[in-house]
Amino acid sequence: MNIKHADRKWVWASSLLTIALIVYAIFYPPVLKTAAADKAVAKVNGVNISSTQLYEAMLAGGGAQTLDSLISNEIINQEGKKAGLQVTEADINEELASVKGSYGSEDEFQQALTSYGMTLNDLKKSMQSQVLLKKILMPQVTITDEEIKKYYNDNLESLKAPEQVQASHISVNTKEDADAILASLKAGGDFAAIAKEKSLDTATKDKGGDLGYMSSEKLEQAEEASVFALPVGGISDAIKTSTGYDIMKVTDHKPASTPTLNEKKEDIKKSLTQQKLATLSSTWLQQKRSESTVENYLTTKA
Repeated sequence: MNIKHADRKWVWASSLLTIALIVYAIFYPPVLKTAAADKAVAKVNGVNISSTQLYEAMLAGGGAQTLDSLISNEIINQEGKKAGLQVTEADINEELASVKGSYGSEDEFQQALTSYGMTLNDLKKSMQSQVLLKKILMPQVTITDEEIKKYYNDNLESLKAPEQVQASHISVNTKEDADAILASLKAGGDFAAIAKEKSLDTATKDKGGDLGYMSSEKLEQAEEASVFALPVGGISDAIKTSTGYDIMKVTDHKPASTPTLNEKKEDIKKSLTQQKLATLSSTWLQQKRSESTVENYLTTKA
């Protein structure tokens, strides 16, 4: 299993369900299904779409699944109270740091938040039950040195670090623009300053065009051929890309490397812990639900 993917799945699956229900539970609770409270939430060519219509559509589209998530969260909260456990701000920040670490960069993490329509605060709120469940289950998790060694041997190829370059770029639309910038650079112009002024890549221009460390698969073929051939400090010619033209500057170069077991031990231990927690959480919840009295009125027919 790809551990970074498992870590993300652990977070996003819980977060999306929680956020989805928070939205409709706040704005479209069952009390809205009364004539007095049935107000319009939209209007199309003079025809109202009512809150009841929206509420019923959301129930049909995922209400049962989201309510099931809330039931699970309530079971977790009750079991946490029985065990005398609490989730602190430090716990949330530690979990957040772990999640961020599963992404290549802060930008990738922020892009993931945006793609799910979430803010950082949304994510932190949605982590409460997840972190509490982890606290409940952690005493049941044991990772042995033998397990760590086996994982290292079984996954050594994926643990190897490929050759990487740290590079910056200036992205423009036309060859003429790229050539003009190259002329400025050859005349002594500062790459970072020109990137801030001229680059069309809004995600990197304010950082002087810095792209961070990249392996070959993160670059287009034309960029790869140019960038990996440059020495540290070298600047490429204008490179035709799928969006226009790039000028690249290499600021560091890391050769391919194979980490030792000792170097990866803590990372592997964390990864195996996440795997075991994911497995335990499912069986634990099933057991606790079977021991609980749950009345689900959404799925109970009158």
